[in-house]
Formats: sequence, structure tokens, C-alpha cells
Amino acid sequence: MIFPRQVAENLWILGNNYFHFYLIKGNDACALVEIGVSATIDILLEQLSSLKLKPDFLIVTHPHSDHVTGLDFLKRSFPEAKVMAGEGAESFLNHPKAIKSTITEDHYMMKSIASHGLVTHRPTITSVPSLSGCMAMRDGDELDLGGLTIHLLDVKGHSPGNILIHIPVLKTVLASDSLGNHYPKQGFFPTFFTGYADYMATIDHLSALNPEILGLAHNGLFSKDEDIKDIFQKSRDAANYVKKYVINDCCDSETTAKNLFKFYYKDELTVYSPENILNCCRLLVRRVRELEDFST
Repeated sequence: MIFPRQVAENLWILGNNYFHFYLIKGNDACALVEIGVSATIDILLEQLSSLKLKPDFLIVTHPHSDHVTGLDFLKRSFPEAKVMAGEGAESFLNHPKAIKSTITEDHYMMKSIASHGLVTHRPTITSVPSLSGCMAMRDGDELDLGGLTIHLLDVKGHSPGNILIHIPVLKTVLASDSLGNHYPKQGFFPTFFTGYADYMATIDHLSALNPEILGLAHNGLFSKDEDIKDIFQKSRDAANYVKKYVINDCCDSETTAKNLFKFYYKDELTVYSPENILNCCRLLVRRVRELEDFST
């Protein structure tokens, strides 16, 4: 895919094959959905410049390291832009464990991305970005960009402070990581880190919106020319696969998590550190073993 690319009237995808950003333009203002990491900021700024557009709103879909560590760089480049995030994002980002892992992961991703040819001279972060004073968004909130209104969805299952974008007039859903981490032509690494049932309910909710354009944060932009319903089903299937695997596995939780890690840590997912993905697998095991049907 070539970046930047106009997806529909008033909508562009920016970034690269792995990290996606979405620019939504109304008559009066522009909103940038997704923030990215330090290593993606230079290419993002170049692409925005090529479009001769700048964001008036910076939308943090959720506070995981690969969606927020570019924020302070963007705030410096666009000091008038208003930052928007979901309720709970700031407190998550300020947790001591999150502070350490966010900084560490930004360093790892910088080296990893450079090894794949995306070189930047920008430094990595030394402190976590601040969400202090940002606009806290709630489910059902709307943002009028001038002749184009975007709807914000507060969804559960993947992360605290997780907000997604629905653009009814464009029949578009920007789902970030709420369907999982997409492996092109292979399916998904499921990411029900805060709750399996909530995650599945979110997939059903997004599918019921019947989007003709579906944008993910990584490795995924799908249009009406493709079977978007099949994408939703692959997301469900991936989550169900992990659920069944964990339920049927007789090993202790740590061994089960390490086995999942061996299965999933390949290809596009190696942009993240092994420690990060192993911790993700531990969360998946924990969430399955918290389910009531597992205990019965």
C-alpha cells in the first residue's frame, strides 16, 4: 500500500504497512486518529505536509505504548491541537508498571522498526507522554468537524480508556486494536487483555454497524470490495481458539502462556519486544481462566 492514501472523501490513511494513522477532514477541522510511536513521527509529519493538512484534534484510541509514545512529539508540532482520550487512559498511563514498560517498549520498537528500513533520527521517549488536561471522551460523544460528525465509542475488552471512531456518513469504523493484532492473510493475534466477554461483545457491536470501510491500527484497511464480515469472523475465531486452547491445556498458567508465545511471536508481531508479547499471552491466559465456565 502507498501512503498517504485517500480512502474516501474526507478520509486518508497515513503511516506505513504496520502502523496506521487516519486523518478525517471536515469543512472546519481535521482529526488525527492514532498517535503511534516515536519512530513513526517523522514519516507521519512528512505525509501530513504532503497533504498540506494539519490536525486540530489528536485522538488517543487507548494508552498502550504503540498508540501513545508519539504524542509529545505531535503536541510540539501542533501546539494548538486538542488531545482527546478515553476515560481511564490517563490513570493507566501513569501506573508505575506502565511507565516503565512504555519507555522500554518505545526504545525496542525504534530499533525494531529501523531494522526493517524505517530509520529516524528522532530520539525515543525518556518519560511517558502526559494526558493531563486532555478532553476525556465518553461513549456517545460526538465531534463536529464542520459538515462531518464523528461518533466516539467507549468499548471494552482490550484496554482501559479505549475509544473507537464511527463515521456514519462514510460508513466507516476505525477499530484500532479491538479486533486483535492482524497478521495479513493469516488472521489475528487476539487481544482481550481486560476481558474476554467484553471483547467479544465489542466485536459484535462493531460488526452490527455494518461498515463499508474498516480501519485497524496495524496491518489492516478493508473496504466494501472486501468481505468485512469475514474479517470480524476471523477476529472471533482467533479469540475462540485461544479460549479453547487455554481451557483444554493441562499445564500451569506460565507454561500455557509460553506455549502461546511460541505460536504467535513471529512475522509482524516481532516489532514488539518478546517480553511485551509474553506478558500479553499471560494476560490472555488469565482472562480465560477467570471465566465462569472454566471454573465449572
